[in-house]
Amino acid sequence: MFCHLRPVRRLCLGKIFPYWFLYSRALSGAEAVNALRPFYFAVHPDFFGQHPREREVNENSLKRLSAYLENLQKPGFKSLKPTQLMFYVRERDQNSSDGQEHFSTSGFRAVRFTLHTRDLLSTVLYILNSCSLSTEHVQNLNNNVHSQPLKEAKGMSDRPIKWDKSYYSFTGFKDPDEDLEQVWRTETTLTSWLDNNGESAVKKLKNSLPLRKELDRLKDELSRQLQLSDIRWQRSWGIAHRCSQLHSLGRLAQQNLETLKNAKGCTVIFTDRSGVSAVGHVMLGTMDVHHHWTKLFERLPSYSDLQRRLMLLEDQISCLLGGIQVVYIEELQPVLTLEEYYSLLDVFYNRLLKSRVPFHPRSLHGLQMILNSDRYAPILHELGHFNIPILCDPANLQWFILTRAQQAREKMKRKEELKVIENELMQASTKKFSLEKFYKEPSVSSIQMVDCCKRLLEQSLPYLQGMHLCVSHFYSVMQDGDLCIPWNWKNGETIK
Repeated sequence: MFCHLRPVRRLCLGKIFPYWFLYSRALSGAEAVNALRPFYFAVHPDFFGQHPREREVNENSLKRLSAYLENLQKPGFKSLKPTQLMFYVRERDQNSSDGQEHFSTSGFRAVRFTLHTRDLLSTVLYILNSCSLSTEHVQNLNNNVHSQPLKEAKGMSDRPIKWDKSYYSFTGFKDPDEDLEQVWRTETTLTSWLDNNGESAVKKLKNSLPLRKELDRLKDELSRQLQLSDIRWQRSWGIAHRCSQLHSLGRLAQQNLETLKNAKGCTVIFTDRSGVSAVGHVMLGTMDVHHHWTKLFERLPSYSDLQRRLMLLEDQISCLLGGIQVVYIEELQPVLTLEEYYSLLDVFYNRLLKSRVPFHPRSLHGLQMILNSDRYAPILHELGHFNIPILCDPANLQWFILTRAQQAREKMKRKEELKVIENELMQASTKKFSLEKFYKEPSVSSIQMVDCCKRLLEQSLPYLQGMHLCVSHFYSVMQDGDLCIPWNWKNGETIK
């Protein structure tokens, strides 16, 4: 009596996972990593060097995915909370003819999905499907898939069989889609997330306090000793990792103090490679040995001439383009060395010289532009600066800039106004919630931050007292206790 069918709009696993999934064994941790190789290759931060915002999002999402996969493998786990992830996925090369997954070096798309799986195999398949990546190689990992059930499964109808809900009520069996449907119906709210994660964050923050004090001490000590302007980090490394890097620099200072004093007045940034950045910062590659760092500090005086020539080149470009200012915006542009940036400017300058496109002197004074090498058409950024490709046609560039100059000025004015409002709201939020630290990721715009702060100030959030709060694109408790919340967080009753 309970086996009648009723058409219902529900998730069918057979539509998402192949039939062999139902007869497959569990994956080991190593097999899961191997099965996700196409995914890692499509989202790995190293391939987003020209796109710092997207790189940062992928770095943070990979950390959270790694934690999710680790928890799945812990013995005795019952169920994991739904985890929302966002990745920028490189587009596949449609012209590939060898049957392999090939990815473009420039195009990418944003993918969002929520994980609420119970085992590694379904997690792997869900991730690959969400990113529109092939799952055929996953079947090859399942050596224990039974041939007979698989053969029978191939002959099964595509029409999904769904029992009426009264069947589950009468028999007491659990509806296999119930939890997943609940995830769809329920949206994480800020208050519920803080209720569930506040205590964990407090504990992690308390444990990190001694290391935080040590980090501040080391940073102040080295800044005074080497007379540095600042010490920064390009990535969101943990406190322990940062302390280790400062200890390493401190040991080098003990051995070669006079050489390291060549960095007097500079900002030192720990990053992926050693060199001098486009804006003159000293970059120390965290994977390099002391020998490489020492050589860099020895060469620092020789960079002064290149910096002067670079500034002269920027002024010459500005004169040719009606007084528009050539700038390098660290938060929006790829990390370039001084040599790389000079080469970029030089190519663009020589193209302008050949064309001699006329601009009225100082007609574009007060406007800004940045150069890049991975675009072919100019754009006007939402922050008011022009994003100009070095290979852009000068004639088209002239038309583009002149027709959008007024719009650019309005956007720049609005940017300055938003920055003032943003700072005021952040100070008000810090005071109201007694936050120890309140900051945002570079990928969060001022418009997004203003919206976030305005809504925060309307809330009563006792869990935030004394905490470190970061506005990002996702929910997360960082390893040192910092709370990350998405700028577009939701609140109120769960959505049914």
